[in-house]
Formats: sequence, structure tokens, C-alpha cells
Amino acid sequence: MPEQNRIGVGLISVGVMGRLHARSYLQSQQFFPELPKRAELVIAADPDPNGRAHATEALGFRETTNDYRKLLAHPDVDVVSICSPNFLHHEIALATIDAGKHFWIEKPMGRSARESREIAQGAAAAGLFTAVGFNYRHAPAVAEARRLIRSGELGRITNVQIRMITSYASDPNQGFTWRYEQAQAGSGVLGDVLSHGFDLAQFLIAPIISVNAVTERFIPQRPLPKGGSRRVENEDYAALLARFDGGAIGIFETTRVAIGPHAEYIIEVYGTKGSLRWNFDRMNQLELADNGSGYRTIMTPTSYGEFGRFQPNAGPGIGFNDLKTIEAALFLRSVAEGVQLAPSAADGWSASELVDVSLRSAESGQWVDVPAVTGATTTQA
Repeated sequence: MPEQNRIGVGLISVGVMGRLHARSYLQSQQFFPELPKRAELVIAADPDPNGRAHATEALGFRETTNDYRKLLAHPDVDVVSICSPNFLHHEIALATIDAGKHFWIEKPMGRSARESREIAQGAAAAGLFTAVGFNYRHAPAVAEARRLIRSGELGRITNVQIRMITSYASDPNQGFTWRYEQAQAGSGVLGDVLSHGFDLAQFLIAPIISVNAVTERFIPQRPLPKGGSRRVENEDYAALLARFDGGAIGIFETTRVAIGPHAEYIIEVYGTKGSLRWNFDRMNQLELADNGSGYRTIMTPTSYGEFGRFQPNAGPGIGFNDLKTIEAALFLRSVAEGVQLAPSAADGWSASELVDVSLRSAESGQWVDVPAVTGATTTQA
């Protein structure tokens, strides 16, 4: 591949999400053949030798290293995927910025709004293009929901409900991990799950300007591998009221300890002329009420978002991995075209501010205003 037609990729952490990033880069050139530049998997960094072996043998990276700093210094690396655990995001992102590399980082971008602000402002000051793993906004049905809302076809938006209900921590006998430690994970389910809901809400409707929240730890202790237990330091559950710029009211709920739903991520948007519903459990369907006769279910057609790139007609669906392929293509286009198209570090900072504000509100019991962020947010683009 000629040098001017390639974007050299470095991957930091070859875990589940890192492997998905690598596959998404490769698939982006299959589903988005018009991309001006194509990804080349150059080098992967991971302290685990099994991860490094997988990077070369299964994913096709040219080389590996156990030190991410060597990856950042590699002359053939143009962009970096940061897929490490939460507590390493800030350190690695700032080092990536210092190295002058564009980056795609998983959420939550920082363990706090301060960390996320430093990442976003550092990237902006360095003139870098970024992507944050807000993959649910790329669902074709969500793309159509945004079009309907932003075009005014639902009228003035009055109220919104978003529920992000999961079961991944519902077993009280599940052992203590870094996810339950504030110093390593930051917040609990707010950052891990509801950050997606915050991004979706602002992507669909408008900026959130104030919140009033409650949080709870329903499983206060987790067992340790060698016996005994340790206190869970962050929240299992959160619920909040929100006010949007423009006057809409939002109700948000999230939990990681539900028994039953695995990934029930539901959006309901109500307007003066109609309403819509979307549920990640039925990702390829959109429920729409716009004629006074109740909801009708629409199977995603090829005209919704990027659906037509993956399926020839309504019926066969696309999946979670396809959403990451769309995200990879947006990131590569951002870098190649010099325009921020992917969910940006500023969007990641915005979600982090909402997480921090929710925690402060839960502690005080008061409404708290959301600080404005600067930079190239794509929620309002």
C-alpha cells in the first residue's frame, strides 16, 4: 500500500475491546471502500505474552511490544487505539498526545471530569483528531431517530426517558475487581454504562444543563479470591431527573445489578407531534408513533444510517461489532479528511461532566448545573 494511502495503527491492550478495534479497522475498508486512506495494523502493545501472540497470529499486526511507550515512538504509527482499563486511560492518552498521535479511546475516557477535560483539551491544543467509544449512537435506527427529532417531525420535544439496565454485576458472589474500586474505575455504573445514555441523549436531543440524582450500592461487599471481602466503593445504581437546553425533561435510570435484563438500553422520546422508542435488545427496530394511531414497528431499512452497507434489505440485522466498524470508519475519515466526524474527546469530556455532576447531586440532594465544555463536540453537529 503506498505510504500516502495508509494510516498506521498502534493498539494498546489486546483484550476483548482491543481485538474488536483491530477487527473494526480491517472491516472498515470492506464496508467503507471509499475511505481515502486505509488502516494498516502496525504494532500492538500488551504486557501479556498471550495478548501479543494473538495480535500477530490472529489479528495480523506486524510486530508487538510489552511497553506502550515504544509503540508511541514507532515511526509508522499514525493513530492509536487506547483499550486499556479505565485507570490507565489518562496516563496513556496524555502520552499519546505528547507523541502527536491521533487516538480512539474507550469510555469512560477519564475516571473523572478533570481527567477527561485534560485529555480533551490536550488533544485540541495539539490539533489531534479523536474518537470515543460511544458505539450505540451509530445504530442505524438511532441515526433515523436523530433525523426525525432534529428535522422537527416529532414537534417540540417535551420529555425523554433513557434506561440502561444490565446484569453483569448482579451475582453477589462475583469477586471484587478493579471495577469496584474508585481509584481505578472512578464511578461505577454511571461511567461504565450511563455515560452511553448521556451521550445518546445529547446526540438525539440537546445538551443537558442540570440534573438531580440519587445513587445506591445494593451489593456493598464483594468476596476476595483468598477469602474475606472488600467494600464496593462506587455505585451499583443511579436514577436522575435532567433538564435539557430547550426545555425538555429527562428521566434516566441505570443499574449493573438487575436480574433479568442483560443489555436493555431503552430510549423513549416524546414530542408534540409524535414519539419514538428504541431498545438495544431489538437494535434493528424502531417504534414510531406519528399519526395518532399508536406505535408501529419499523424494521431497519437500507435508508437508515449506514445499514445499507451491511445488509441489502430490511429483515437481516446488524450487530454490536458492526457499530464499532462504523466508528472505526468515522475515526479514519476524521484523520484522513481533517474534519472531526467521530464522537470526540470533547464528547467524552461532556459525558464525564454529567457523571461527576450526578455524583455531586446524589451527595447533596440538590439540582446541580452541568458545566459547559469546549472543543469539537459532535453531539450538536
